[in-house]
Amino acid sequence: MSTAPTLDGDASDPAAERRDVGDTVLGSLMLAFDGLELPADVAGRLASSPAAGVTLFRFSNVADPGQIRSLAAAIQAAAAGRRLGEAWSPRRAVTRLPILIAADQECGQLIGLGDGTTPFAGNMALGAVGDPALAERVWRAMGLELRALGVTVDYGPVCDLATNPANPAIGIRSFGDDPEEVGELVGAAVRGVQSAGVAAALKHFPGLGDVAADSHRELPLVSADREALHSRELIPFRAGIAAGARLVMSAHVAVPALTGDPLLPSTLAPAVMDELLRGELGFDGVSITDALDMRALAQGSNQVLDVLAALQAGLDLLLTAPDPEARARIEAGLRHAAARGLIDAPAARASARRVRALREWLAGFDQPELAVVGGAAHAALADELAARALTLVRDDEGLLPLALDPTDRIAAIMPTPTDQTPADTSSTVKAGLAAALRAHHPVVDEIIVAHAPSADDIAVVRERAREHALVVVGTTAATAERGQAALVEALLAAGPPVVTVALRTPFDLAAYPASRVHASSYGLLRPSLEALGAALFGRAGFPGRLPAAIPGLHPTGHGLVR
Repeated sequence: MSTAPTLDGDASDPAAERRDVGDTVLGSLMLAFDGLELPADVAGRLASSPAAGVTLFRFSNVADPGQIRSLAAAIQAAAAGRRLGEAWSPRRAVTRLPILIAADQECGQLIGLGDGTTPFAGNMALGAVGDPALAERVWRAMGLELRALGVTVDYGPVCDLATNPANPAIGIRSFGDDPEEVGELVGAAVRGVQSAGVAAALKHFPGLGDVAADSHRELPLVSADREALHSRELIPFRAGIAAGARLVMSAHVAVPALTGDPLLPSTLAPAVMDELLRGELGFDGVSITDALDMRALAQGSNQVLDVLAALQAGLDLLLTAPDPEARARIEAGLRHAAARGLIDAPAARASARRVRALREWLAGFDQPELAVVGGAAHAALADELAARALTLVRDDEGLLPLALDPTDRIAAIMPTPTDQTPADTSSTVKAGLAAALRAHHPVVDEIIVAHAPSADDIAVVRERAREHALVVVGTTAATAERGQAALVEALLAAGPPVVTVALRTPFDLAAYPASRVHASSYGLLRPSLEALGAALFGRAGFPGRLPAAIPGLHPTGHGLVR
């Protein structure tokens, strides 16, 4: 059974006090590992030393719902008997509080818990619908599935605004670009997921929307001034905090308007994580770093320096990656810093109390049956979201609904689904545009191209397209990947009528503005593609509106409702 730190150190014994602080600060770690079962060394670590919890990652820990539930149970069993913030004694009973088990279950482009969960379209689809009640229903369903799997913290909802089409990491993870509307949906998401007993983690504070770099790979820069941040980026976070969000996740992004330093990640800045988050915004819950292995922070031997800076900035939890060497390095650094008196003991104990309060809240909910995961009611809700989100941006030719002879051949063209950022699970999705069209028309030829089609690829597809009565072409990254835009331009010049579809962000139309018939599905999961097929053939409508402006073409709220 593990020992745990006391919340009140022994000031009369400096060595004992520093050991106590070392134990306390180890309780700030969210552990991670590779494997579908709990490794013996991690089980031992959970039993012997404090830890806040474990993060499960799609490509490291997930096979199917039953496996996830069993793994979560094993994690809780390994940590059973330890209460964060209290020393264990065999002479007294110890209340068994659940440790935190977390995941990135955003849905849409990031489904952290695998294909067995319900494939909800995600935040930008909810933004296209613009109905907070639907958002609350969807996020409650997600919460019930998470809790049934044994996961108690969801790293979401994303509060970042979709204001920069060049942003490589956010995309359809955002609800949209209007701060007030996004704030309403953030609040609904928080209420929904937390009603199921899963803690929401607002991310990425103070805002990761208006950048053109990926913090997984480098340090992005937010150039907005303080006034703009308060009138734009911070509004969704205020709404999420007002809705009772239990956690806030930091962004590894430089915000010189707040810190005065264009090279300092906000994760490491007291001006952001303490003065702004807790002082100005009044957040009294648990704060957590984004993943510590992201290249916006120092890696290797310098990583522990940034870890210590994050704690000094006011962060409560440290999100580690499945790298045992890095974790050992961080843990050794934390213990050494505590032994040298470099850890703020009152701050460490305040963090421990906040984490304990979160665990006490989580302990008040029952675990649903596993059958709720991917069940019929949630599948119907996913279908509703996908259908209500579909947006017809243009139909300058009056082509829709499609009216074809049964013998007419349709070419269904789309890129291979690809992970465009580490915060992406699209590579696990099977290309499904052709199948969605075949449900309504008997002759559909599937053409799948590379994510970055070459000139030779484009020439071949253009010639094949000329043999068809209609072309439906989907794009997933035309604003960033020039080959996708060039493919659409070649198809528009090939002769047959063309319907273009932005299968992720609506911004793709700006890369091929000559398209005259264009729709946005906000995702390439099965419900979204099936809804698209039905709408193209007039068996359903296009009720959605753009949740983010397409620069130079169409404003937020635009849509040809049919």
